[in-house]
Amino acid sequence: MPDGSGTQVILRATSRRGFLGLGLGATAALAGCTGTTTTRFNEETRPRFRSTGAPQSGLTGRSSYYDTMYGPKLDEPFPLPAIPYQEIDPTFLRQEVADPTGERPGTLVVDTADRFLYLVRENGRAMRYGVGIGRDGFSWSGRAVVQWKQKWPKWTPPTEMIARQPELERYSAANGGMPPGLDNPLGARALYIFQNGEDTLYRLHGSPEYLSIGKAVSSGCVRLLNQDICDLYDRVPTRTPILVV
Repeated sequence: MPDGSGTQVILRATSRRGFLGLGLGATAALAGCTGTTTTRFNEETRPRFRSTGAPQSGLTGRSSYYDTMYGPKLDEPFPLPAIPYQEIDPTFLRQEVADPTGERPGTLVVDTADRFLYLVRENGRAMRYGVGIGRDGFSWSGRAVVQWKQKWPKWTPPTEMIARQPELERYSAANGGMPPGLDNPLGARALYIFQNGEDTLYRLHGSPEYLSIGKAVSSGCVRLLNQDICDLYDRVPTRTPILVV
């Protein structure tokens, strides 16, 4: 695993009253970042948007800015299709905003309550990404580091997930995992979270399921649009400290 130095990362759950006090704990064994089929996604999930003052529907028209941002990435090993961003609540599209975190520039903050990931910049600004988070009971918390980054990763469900979903046995570690590709639940990029030298099984990763952004749907991990995780991957170095609450 490559070493390096870099950006401080803080993943923090927040309430409607603001950022909560910090605490430690973990349910990492539950976090496997599995994707869902379209049918299962429709059956098992529902929007959990919080009141942000922004419209809950997608954009009413096209935007040349977002056409470029979320257009196809044809230079990838598995070319990424364009994202129909008009179908996504525009609140969750990548944009520069006033920094609400108070963290130093270079810090990443994941606000799991409002479904945002912030990359704090200079002059009180931040780049904000919409995210999907884990369903209730499938969250991870604690202090850790981004130990490893991977383009087009394999996906290996943990044994606890296979026990719940035996059909995933074919992607077990013994069977070599799921190869990278457009249908892989980890998407185009993944940032791997380690604690005390051990894999927490918690990830920041891409997802082809663009309608899951802004919702609580995954098995614990933080998912971004594939085009957004590619952007974030290039901005964040390895060995990044993380706090998940």
